[in-house]
Amino acid sequence: MPDSFLETNIYWLDPGRIPVAMAAWLLVGIAGIITGPMHGNANPFLWMIYDKTIGRLGGRLDKRERASRDLFFRGFILTMMGIILSYGLGRFAEDFVLLKPYKGFTEIVLLSLTLTAGSVWFALLKLYFAMRDKKVGKGAYYAIAHSTRTDLSGSDDFGITRTGMGFAARSFDKGLVAPIFWYLLAGLPAAFLYAGTAALAWRFGKDGFSKGFGKTALAMERILGFAPHYLAGLVMALAGLFTPTGGMTRALIGQMAGKGKAKYEEGGLPLTAMAFSLSVSLGGPSTDLDGSAIKRTWTGPENATAKLEKGHLRRAIYISLMAHLLFMVSLVGTLLWAGKIF
Repeated sequence: MPDSFLETNIYWLDPGRIPVAMAAWLLVGIAGIITGPMHGNANPFLWMIYDKTIGRLGGRLDKRERASRDLFFRGFILTMMGIILSYGLGRFAEDFVLLKPYKGFTEIVLLSLTLTAGSVWFALLKLYFAMRDKKVGKGAYYAIAHSTRTDLSGSDDFGITRTGMGFAARSFDKGLVAPIFWYLLAGLPAAFLYAGTAALAWRFGKDGFSKGFGKTALAMERILGFAPHYLAGLVMALAGLFTPTGGMTRALIGQMAGKGKAKYEEGGLPLTAMAFSLSVSLGGPSTDLDGSAIKRTWTGPENATAKLEKGHLRRAIYISLMAHLLFMVSLVGTLLWAGKIF
């Protein structure tokens, strides 16, 4: 058993972890579609735990009337505590797998706590059916509002649709590609470390518009999420090739261009790829659940429509599904390359 994170890195890029990652994705995909978001939160289960514990504590400390320096210090302390906790949970999970492997099923279940898939599709499909039947009420968008921490009570159908589509792109990046990336590199401790850091950035980062409390969490998540973020953006762009009326080339060009490109904290490359692939405008200003103004820029081609309807949402669900499948195909390809199949 490795005694430190650095010693754990001896096991980097173990192809034997790929089937576990694929099984964990299948588990959260099927379970999420069947049960839907837990307590209205379609993010990874670990994020929900952080929201209910550290999130509540941080909510009491993050007072907008305080000075930025004071908020930054408070946020730094809380973020470091959360990161240490997430790594500790990952080490505990790793030890538990050795103690109770249950033919590999234990590791699959524990890794699935850092992932999301089916619950996101469930939330988006629920909104799509409500829009199709013209029955959009609070129940139709509650999970999306809670999962994105966006106050949608005053939004029209266009704004709700944009938020849902953006969530599909961002959850693919932060809730699937990044935790699996780190799991493949360094096992459960790394996956839990990333997921805990991402949860803190989601809860307190305010998409980069934090007064100070969430700045440390955002910085740490960006360090850990930088490499998988590029991978997620590439896969999302490729998914446009298999999406009706979608486009891969314009998605790749949009990611390289400066105009209409989302900042990292606002969704970055996967959101940009979705917007350009589907020729729509995503992002835009909103208000979060704490009442803070989130002044996101608009993402997408020039003159693209921001009046998004159920047809746009359907295509967003489709491109999200294709991105997930392509990512899994890439893992199978890695297994083939490593000689672990046939």
